[in-house]
Amino acid sequence: MGKSKVYFTKNISPEGLIKIYESLGVVLDGNVAVKVSTGEKGSKGYLKADLIKPLVDLLNGTIVECNTAYPGKRNTVQEHLEVAKEHGFTDMGNGIDILDEDGEFKIPVNNGKHLKYDLLGLNFDKYDSYLNLAHGKGHAMGGFGANLKNQSIGFASRNGKAYIHSCGHTESPEECWIDKHEQIDFIESMGEAAKAVSDYIESKGKKIVYITVMNALSVDCDCDKDQGDPVMGDLGIVGSLDQVANDQAFIDMVYASNDPGAKELQERIDTRLGRHILEYSESLGLGSTDYELIKID
Repeated sequence: MGKSKVYFTKNISPEGLIKIYESLGVVLDGNVAVKVSTGEKGSKGYLKADLIKPLVDLLNGTIVECNTAYPGKRNTVQEHLEVAKEHGFTDMGNGIDILDEDGEFKIPVNNGKHLKYDLLGLNFDKYDSYLNLAHGKGHAMGGFGANLKNQSIGFASRNGKAYIHSCGHTESPEECWIDKHEQIDFIESMGEAAKAVSDYIESKGKKIVYITVMNALSVDCDCDKDQGDPVMGDLGIVGSLDQVANDQAFIDMVYASNDPGAKELQERIDTRLGRHILEYSESLGLGSTDYELIKID
């Protein structure tokens, strides 16, 4: 098997985003789901509507999300929709769909050490193809967030998020935060959930592609209402058919950067064992850390 292809542009603009999508050579058709983080109320790094709207409109896509497991302004459908509207996500494509509004369903986790299954929002199956559109940034618990996190925690229902966060110990959003587990087990649980989603999409004969916008690079996630300012300069956009390769390319750029602030992001990633998700996901057969970077500028 050859190296995975990762396409790269420094041009962070609607045009650059569309060009990356077109470079992937896959046409997302039918009912298209676009998975983004709508951003917690008070956060500032989430992908902005004016950047992604032209691509979402081009795909006639629906923004999809699931409610959060943590207490905040996105753990109920009504409040989640209010925040999404404030952040501009309801005025593009086919609007927004909170996937777990009407419930959830289980999908199998194959060969998992921690998870026996994954829980997706019931509306997940409404879609024919998927765009995993991530914002690259740090994360208080996972070290960093990009396509793998968006595929695992992001696609999971509220109870599914609790199940992943507790490494398979509980589906309760209240109990998962007091559950005791090793950090490495949480990182691996995210990898197992991401693999389960990929396996499920493949079993249905559907399509998914991966794009990460590497801007507003803070050490905190867009799920943090007190998200700090960016610590380093923007890097660009990467896109791939391989989510592991795409995340690896993002991480490699962060670690290769001469930006003084990159050290802060690297420290956040390493103190949370963040890079382990790449090798673990590769060991599950989810993708490859070996890739070819193709510059499209």
